[in-house]
Amino acid sequence: MYVDDILLASSDLGLLHETKKMLSTNFEMKDLGEASFVLGIEICRDRARSLLGLSHKPYIRHVLQRFEMHNCAPGDVAVIKGDKFNKTQCPKNELKRESVKNIPYASVVGSLMYAQVCTRPDIAYAISFLSRFQSNPGQEHWKAAKKVMRYLKKTEGYMLTFQRSNHLEVVGYSDFDFAGCQDDLKSTSGYIFILAGGAISWKSVKQTLVASSTM
Repeated sequence: MYVDDILLASSDLGLLHETKKMLSTNFEMKDLGEASFVLGIEICRDRARSLLGLSHKPYIRHVLQRFEMHNCAPGDVAVIKGDKFNKTQCPKNELKRESVKNIPYASVVGSLMYAQVCTRPDIAYAISFLSRFQSNPGQEHWKAAKKVMRYLKKTEGYMLTFQRSNHLEVVGYSDFDFAGCQDDLKSTSGYIFILAGGAISWKSVKQTLVASSTM
């Protein structure tokens, strides 16, 4: 088995050095020292304030450049309460499909999804509903995808920030709408778990069954 990169972290430096020694004895490896970038994620440290941040700023700039949105007007939000999207907005015939066939909708959603999965829980809901139209996106869906990119343009510096603490406690929040999907009346659930002041797990997903109540 070949592995390109691996991160080692420990509060016990002795154990950390022992682990490195064991790995180097059994595998050919290089110790590259303190990591600053991993899989496109920038690792930011402020030891004076005991803070660690995970940022996707360089990746977001790359995505905006790739899809020619680097000079777009920044947006305040990724999605607003009144935004409604459904399958009636999808192209209904070949003529309309032809008009949107060169739009890189799936590529944009996939690129934004990577940032969402790693460091940007604030766009989880937007990416969740945009993903539902990848096979047949319409102009309204494309406008919504560009709205997310405009929001990322303004908030490219946002990062997950973790504060060193002697008392670690996982805190979780969850919520859902009721019959929010206009196509099948299914609800969308969301949750987030926080540790040391930063998000460690989150998700926004459409429920598989139709809820009969909010209870």
